[in-house]
Amino acid sequence: MSLMAADMREVDGVIQRRLASEVALIDQISHYIIGAGGKRIRPLLVLLFSSALGFNGRERFELAATVEFIHTATLLHDDVVDESGMRRGRETANALFGNAASVLVGDFVYSRAFQMMVSLNRMRVLEVLADATNVIAEGEVLQLMNMHDPDLAVEDYLRVIRYKTAKLFEASARLGAVLAESDLAVEEACADYGRSLGTAFQLVDDLLDYEGSSSEMGKNVGDDLREGKPTLPLLLAMERGTAAERDLIRHAIEHGEVARLAEIVEIVRRTGAIGATRDAARLEAAKARASLSLLSASPYRDALLDLCERAVDRSS
Repeated sequence: MSLMAADMREVDGVIQRRLASEVALIDQISHYIIGAGGKRIRPLLVLLFSSALGFNGRERFELAATVEFIHTATLLHDDVVDESGMRRGRETANALFGNAASVLVGDFVYSRAFQMMVSLNRMRVLEVLADATNVIAEGEVLQLMNMHDPDLAVEDYLRVIRYKTAKLFEASARLGAVLAESDLAVEEACADYGRSLGTAFQLVDDLLDYEGSSSEMGKNVGDDLREGKPTLPLLLAMERGTAAERDLIRHAIEHGEVARLAEIVEIVRRTGAIGATRDAARLEAAKARASLSLLSASPYRDALLDLCERAVDRSS
């Protein structure tokens, strides 16, 4: 996004400075995972909302880097829990350096994020991010409890998304309003945007596990099934498929089995579960767009509207 390219370079500079540690392994692992890139949507939300609301102080760069650190820490821990071997097209930190090192460096990145937010000396920032990190942790535990459960209700699946993924999107958007000292109505509208965008983003992530290829996605197709995650495409395919197809998917979720992955992918596609999941993401994106009605017209507001489209229509 050329509009924010200079600002994002400033954020990258903060990230590089703040990752510094005298402990060599921390430097090595933290730079490895940050260096993998990624979409950087969460820091982008901090920048777009603060700019859209008229705040241009340098604190926005520190805060944008802070939310990226929180996200990075969750990735380090997630990959250990999920026993993942690939992320963003290359080996995960735990695959390269081991689980113990990944967990401990994840702790370092988390604690560095809290040092950074304290340095801003704004209690509201602390409140928002402390709440977000706590809810994210609850979402991680909820997901763990839901693993290998083919009878999971769609609402319970969506609850995990709201906690685990959408909460940091919500906090990132809200923080732009906090920096700008906007009134509560505007702050809540920004938070609503982030929550809906984050939900749409995760729904698309989940459908790409059955639509995309490993080279496009930077992870192994079928990973969610291998981990026993009952995501919306699988839940809808069971609802719409034949009894035999339902039994096949149930067994695969219960046992984390991918031996018949090709058949399951075909069922998910044939039953329209991929299209229905993307439609659900489009509804969330529409909610996000509606939340922007309180913002004045600006290139930053236009960029936020465009982000809704790109989050849903992406193929990776």
